[in-house]
Amino acid sequence: MNRVWLGTWLLVASATAYSTAGFFTRLVPVDAWTLLFWRGLFGGGFLATIVVFQERGRLWQSIRAIGWEGAAVAICSAVATVCFLNAMRLTAVADVMVIDAAIPFVTAAMAWLILGERETWWTLGATITAFAGMAIMAAPAVASGHFLGDLLAFAMAVLMALVIVLIRRKKGVNMVPAVCASAFLCALIVWPFAAPLQVDAQQFGLLALFGTSQFGLGLLLLAFGTPLVSATRGALLGVLQTPLGTLWVWLAFAEQPAVLTLAGGAIVLAAVLADMMAPHATQRCVSSRAQRGIYARQD
Repeated sequence: MNRVWLGTWLLVASATAYSTAGFFTRLVPVDAWTLLFWRGLFGGGFLATIVVFQERGRLWQSIRAIGWEGAAVAICSAVATVCFLNAMRLTAVADVMVIDAAIPFVTAAMAWLILGERETWWTLGATITAFAGMAIMAAPAVASGHFLGDLLAFAMAVLMALVIVLIRRKKGVNMVPAVCASAFLCALIVWPFAAPLQVDAQQFGLLALFGTSQFGLGLLLLAFGTPLVSATRGALLGVLQTPLGTLWVWLAFAEQPAVLTLAGGAIVLAAVLADMMAPHATQRCVSSRAQRGIYARQD
């Protein structure tokens, strides 16, 4: 019971950290590639500090322990970030929002295939409700004919679902080194397109705050919380970042959202809160394979 609640609140905190992306991108007037470069570098530095402190005396062993799953998490997370950036450029934000809301469905399918993890009907119902809420949020800006952008957004959704499932698969292992590597890898991928030296002192300070509090902290909480709840539920909690992000931008910059955006956001929040407070929230989703002890220990 305590592990599930701890995992739930860690993932809520992770989604809250991620939701500040819109706030920071409006606050720091630099191009997207430079923003991603410094975000990845500062986020990676923050996570590297955590790893060194956590694993002092056995750093190399902790890196080896993440295995191929950890390497896959690092690559998938970094590539997903780049896919997301380009999807936002090539298609409507509304399209990306709706496809992003499909991550719990993709996660449920992957968790069943890879982990044998079967989700409760309550969480699946909350996921469907949250998806409907996201679709309503996107309604004021529905777009069509953006195939490449939508394809990149779907690739991002698949990659992030795989990240969640793989972290869940290695639930007995500290996966912070993996998400640390993903942050540095993201910075490396965008480096050729960025202009990292063309920022002033004030922008540099804001970028440092962006990288540590939004990206680094978000990844850290994701790595800690994901092993403690079912994969689908973890993905559902991540959907919170969209309505919360809309709220922060509204409060900070007085960007009045459309009525449908507010209504859809309220539905998403209600769906997530209902799932958190449901009777099954105090029970872990036990997979059929886990019952046979296959994932009882990860080397």
